[in-house]
Amino acid sequence: MATRTDLFQSPDYYNIDALLSEEQLLIRETVRNYVKRSISPIIEEYAQRAEFPVQIVKELGDLGCFGPTIPVEYGGGSLDYISYGLMMQELERGDSGVRSTASVQGSLVMFPIYAYGSEAQRKKYLPKLGSGEWLGCFGLTEPDHGSNPSGMTTRFTDQGDHVVLNGAKLWISNSPYAQVAVVWAKNEQDEIHGLIVERGMEGFSTPTTHGKWSLRASATGELVFDNVKVPKENILPNVKGLKGPLGCLSKARYGIAWGALGAAMDCYDTALRYSKERIQFDRPIGGFQLQQKKLAEMITEITKAQLMVWRLGTLMNDGKATPQQISMAKRNSCEIATQICRDARQMLGGMGITGEYSIMRHMMNLESVITYEGTHDVHLLITGLDITGFNAFK
Repeated sequence: MATRTDLFQSPDYYNIDALLSEEQLLIRETVRNYVKRSISPIIEEYAQRAEFPVQIVKELGDLGCFGPTIPVEYGGGSLDYISYGLMMQELERGDSGVRSTASVQGSLVMFPIYAYGSEAQRKKYLPKLGSGEWLGCFGLTEPDHGSNPSGMTTRFTDQGDHVVLNGAKLWISNSPYAQVAVVWAKNEQDEIHGLIVERGMEGFSTPTTHGKWSLRASATGELVFDNVKVPKENILPNVKGLKGPLGCLSKARYGIAWGALGAAMDCYDTALRYSKERIQFDRPIGGFQLQQKKLAEMITEITKAQLMVWRLGTLMNDGKATPQQISMAKRNSCEIATQICRDARQMLGGMGITGEYSIMRHMMNLESVITYEGTHDVHLLITGLDITGFNAFK
């Protein structure tokens, strides 16, 4: 497949860049240049082959995209949350699977080890995860328990100096290549704990999930535990119950709120450029009312979402963002991105389904992004519960 030149220009209709610091703008530019240089030229071919570009793990580590808000002494970047959001926006502008790799590593593996782990666990795992030497994954979703994680059946039993873990997790990003898995399971008292499971532990396997039409350039698999002996020092000591995994998911959902916006921006930019070049009825299609309507609605929704995630980032930096606010932003960004991708695909006609353009790949990817880490409907109900006080989940 021919190498595609990345001509992306970021939309900023309300001059939101003026709200960003010089450091934040530099970080965005650095990641954007990386995507243009190393992701855009190869990603279509990897997606067509349904192959994970494993070389990006070390590249993302070198770039500082793994755990950027984690302190430097543990292998992170000590950056603020707007910088983290901008990184995720640029990575997902390239491909949702690339952003997923970084989101899982930073928010779902490094964050729980940092926040809930012992000092020994932090020193052992975080520097290797931060550098990209190791890849990690997060085991919460099970074959029969997705939106209802409290129903999990993965369990561990106390055997003295170690525990024995049994069960399975499904739809796990990074699992086929991960050296480390942060796994959530119940003990004999039905309490949920996090365990760090390492590749090579007997009885631990990571079968790859095949046949995906979405996130094709991302590695997805299972985690299977067949009487896996896990040393007790691998249990995260500082959290128990669902608040552990849900705290991680809030951090990851925050990144998705920015990331999905990147996919929306890419589709808008592609459609806008195409509308100025594609001639029908003796003039560019961008001159027709219905095409202008699509483009005007796209830039309006992108601008609204940019303001939402920027404000959410300032709340995160102040330690004041609620999980419910993060839910709203995740759902909104996914919804507008999905609609923008579909409208952009229509504007490109038949060309919109080809690998010559990024739109169809984004469209397929977003069908996963709108579902994972809280489905579209579940996030609506989180907002509903927050504003009414009535729990519609039960």
